[in-house]
Amino acid sequence: MTKLEHLYSYCGQSPWLDNLTRAALRDGTLARMVDNGIRGVTANPTIFARSITGSHDYDEQFAALTAAGKSVEEAYWELVISDTDQALTILRPVFDAGDCADGFVSVEVSPEVAHDAPGTIAAVRWLHDRLAQPNLLVKIPATAEGVSAVETLTAEGASINVTLLFSLSRYAEIIEAYLSGLEKFSANGGDPSTVSSVASFFVSRVDVEVDQRLEALGTDEALALRGQAAVAQARLAYRMFTERFSTRRWHRLAVLGADVQRPLWASTSTKNPADRDTRYVEQLIGPETVTTLPEATIEAFEDHGTIARTVDNGVPEAAEIMERLAALGIDMTAVGRVLEDNGIAGFEKAYRGVLADLTASTQPSAASL
Repeated sequence: MTKLEHLYSYCGQSPWLDNLTRAALRDGTLARMVDNGIRGVTANPTIFARSITGSHDYDEQFAALTAAGKSVEEAYWELVISDTDQALTILRPVFDAGDCADGFVSVEVSPEVAHDAPGTIAAVRWLHDRLAQPNLLVKIPATAEGVSAVETLTAEGASINVTLLFSLSRYAEIIEAYLSGLEKFSANGGDPSTVSSVASFFVSRVDVEVDQRLEALGTDEALALRGQAAVAQARLAYRMFTERFSTRRWHRLAVLGADVQRPLWASTSTKNPADRDTRYVEQLIGPETVTTLPEATIEAFEDHGTIARTVDNGVPEAAEIMERLAALGIDMTAVGRVLEDNGIAGFEKAYRGVLADLTASTQPSAASL
């Protein structure tokens, strides 16, 4: 049994691959990873941009699409849909065998609608229509506009991966949006057991931002807190999850078949070379959670990772760390806003970049003129 399989079997945590490439779909790599314990796939605009521009695997389909009159942007989305559809088919047996708890593939809306609630809603409806498989999760950034979109779409019965979560305050809003959406869906005759959702709480990026602020302060007290904010905040997020999904309000939904909105730990690769390369996986293991892993982190974890329930260890100490950060003037809600803006800007750059590269590929070369 692989360590990924141990994570799920003994700790109740679902390991998902944080990558999607056409090469892995074609050569059987993704299918083999599923056989070895991967239970879902996540992708985002940066991942698709890297896959499309980093190989020739898409050239033939892209040429056919543009020859048929598709715009570059329309053709791009057809490439994304093709890869996502294949991944959904590969993961579907996991979905069917696991009581619909795993086997999901996540694809993100355009970053250009991150601050446009109606645009987000329309994009999610379109993707669910084009990829009409029950194991699809459409990713919505957890912006203020995204919060309202999550409630609206959950009330319609859409399954959502809420991404780019960086603060406890925004996480509380997302949980409320999910619960309110489920209540509306059920009140209108919907079956809540058909709705799935995860809340993607980013980890390592939090330490990068907070550590920069601590180093700018430069005091012994500030420097002693480096590398502690991300795990502490994530453990408090897990406490919030267990509290919000154990109320009478939740149990009224649960008896109707509703599933909890699991916390998903994203950005689990370490950014500090001095850190243990598996620390963000090892320190956040626990039931009813998802951990997303790039290939390098999977390899490291299989090689030397340790498995034990850790996500609810040291919660009082985690709260104390947050208090100490606040006393130093580190506002974690403000940190979350900065990281949210940076995350969306990064996705926008990748999205516009891949469209520019695809556009350039349609232009005649100088040698042919």
